[in-house]
Amino acid sequence: MTLYPQLIIDALKRVRYPGTGEDIVSANMVADNIRIDGNSVWFSLQLKPQDPFAKSLIKACEQAILTFVSEDVDIKGHIDVIVNSPVQEPKAMPLEGVKCKIAVSSGKGGVGKSTVSANLAIALSKAGYKVGLLDADIYGPSIPKMFNIEDARPVADENGKIMPIEKYGIKILSIGFFVNPESAIVWRGAMASNAIKQLINDAAWGDLDFFLIDLPPGTSDIHLSIIGTIKLDGAVVVSTPQQVALADAIKGIDMFQNDKVNVPILGLIENMSWFTPKELPENKYYIFGKDGVKNLAEKRGLKLLGQIPLVQGICDSGDAGTPIALKDDDIIAQAFENVAKNSIFAELIKE
Repeated sequence: MTLYPQLIIDALKRVRYPGTGEDIVSANMVADNIRIDGNSVWFSLQLKPQDPFAKSLIKACEQAILTFVSEDVDIKGHIDVIVNSPVQEPKAMPLEGVKCKIAVSSGKGGVGKSTVSANLAIALSKAGYKVGLLDADIYGPSIPKMFNIEDARPVADENGKIMPIEKYGIKILSIGFFVNPESAIVWRGAMASNAIKQLINDAAWGDLDFFLIDLPPGTSDIHLSIIGTIKLDGAVVVSTPQQVALADAIKGIDMFQNDKVNVPILGLIENMSWFTPKELPENKYYIFGKDGVKNLAEKRGLKLLGQIPLVQGICDSGDAGTPIALKDDDIIAQAFENVAKNSIFAELIKE
């Protein structure tokens, strides 16, 4: 049979740590270093110093793999132990020179989170603020396309720091700058999280008023990794008014409000609030429902930062690499300018 890492992981989920009864995968006792060569398998267990159950765990892991994967797997003597020193979790560090760090999040994909991130960055810049934008949507980085900088390749400065690409007055970094845009990014959580940490900590962001982070949709270890890397000042949650989208937005809100995360929700943005045809600018068609996010904000005691209509121009501008907020006479641009003028942003950067 063909062996692959998930087969091994599934088998190890059946092994319980005697001290707690929790399976060793959920307890993060299996290191992210599974190696397979034919029928031979190697990996490490992450245990505390002088763990009394180390030998019995190794035997239990061997037996689980031989029983639930195949008795032909060569595993004997291939499991070693990495000793984890009892260290405290690192505290989220402030990003030097950056006044306010804001995560832009959505409970699910397809609600226009990256479009909102790009245009909010432009609107804040037009309001006179210094803005940085990190595309942390690692599995679907779209910010380079929206700013027409897909071919950009950041370089390092004299101190070895990554220099963000500047476009329309915004400092931008994206994992999309470092991978083939036509290839899928197939990374495990730890590798993806480390890549994002590098773009945050090893970049020359300089002095910024606002540092926007376009998060992946949903809730994942990447979100928790970013929260553990820098001290966020708040989060903006984006959703359409559709009930299906709202159900996932609530999960995103709960993640930030969790006691272990505790990131303030600055407010909600309702995207695609209504459709307005170019030839009938006074008409509004509520194709995804009406005021869904507005009602959710009222119910949860949160601010509604804005309602963004759906028009043809926002798609055309994004595809052309010129965010619609750059225009001065467009209803979408005006909607984003109104969001940027919300008093909450001015209050965040007060000395």
